[in-house]
Amino acid sequence: MPTVEAPSISAQDAIRLFADWKNVPVLVLAVSGGPDSLALMWLAARWRRALKKGPRLVAVTVDHGLRKEAAREARDVRQLATVLDVEHRTLRWRGEKPKTGLPSAARDARYRLLARAARGCGASHILTAHTRDDQAETFIMRLSRGSGIAGLAAMARQSDRDGVVLARPFLDVPKSRLVATLAKAGITFADDPTNHDPRFTRPRLRALMPALAAEGADARGLVRLAARLARANAALDVMTDGAERYLASIDGVSSAAGFDLAAFGALSDEIRVRLLMRAINRAGHEGPAELGKVEALLQAMDQAVTAGKSGAGRVRLKQTLAGAVISIQNGRIHIVPAPPRGRRKTGLL
Repeated sequence: MPTVEAPSISAQDAIRLFADWKNVPVLVLAVSGGPDSLALMWLAARWRRALKKGPRLVAVTVDHGLRKEAAREARDVRQLATVLDVEHRTLRWRGEKPKTGLPSAARDARYRLLARAARGCGASHILTAHTRDDQAETFIMRLSRGSGIAGLAAMARQSDRDGVVLARPFLDVPKSRLVATLAKAGITFADDPTNHDPRFTRPRLRALMPALAAEGADARGLVRLAARLARANAALDVMTDGAERYLASIDGVSSAAGFDLAAFGALSDEIRVRLLMRAINRAGHEGPAELGKVEALLQAMDQAVTAGKSGAGRVRLKQTLAGAVISIQNGRIHIVPAPPRGRRKTGLL
């Protein structure tokens, strides 16, 4: 059976894809030199021309200093940006690079530099070129790591990070359409070899995608499932909001300080996990709490309650998690900031 070539993205398609941001004064475009991000810049420039008076576009390329070809690729992006009448800046990730966890560290550095560039030019939004293929890979990656519902919802069309909005216009667009768009425009692109390096998780999972597609789990289906989980996650967040208000109304104490033990225990496990996660993240000072550790905490709390009922009737527990101290005393769950590490005393009382 002959292979059907993917259709390119037209100027009219671009108007629809970028419609949500037509009134944003300045947009930063994250452009690496690969096919997806070059297509982002090309289509955004065509879209702005169609608007007559569209947003100011600033393309930003981050050179991580990990490949000697990166500097040349950044220059190539600048040349195309000049042709398209798009401002361009190259930022470099300086300093020592970690020996482990390099992809994650590089990603964090890239977003940090992009956010800095956005603030520097007055942009509230950063557009990235994540595609349907990327969304499917993210879903599989998070599934393999045991993520909860929120994690399996994968990437949102818009999300907040470092004080700016990350926007992803291509989340439902196959990568093949972006490549076809560049081919039609006669634009060449770089191919980062790390995208095929089996030492890293995402390339290994990417290699599995054809086999998954053959079994019916193609990118379209995985993205649809992620969207359904995002919908369920949003509904659970609303339910958690209601539970938080209910618990705060019982004794007039803000849920930031903790919860009534009996009322908290009557809620479903998923809502209790989410309530604990929120309260710990508000009180803690060591970054977001891990889902698995919050689930283990909830289990320890339930065991303490069961032990209290079968013993003298006193339920007491004290644990530290993510820079917060969670304790049970006098029928109430208390969640407060933990003291500095050198002064902590943790454990079950």
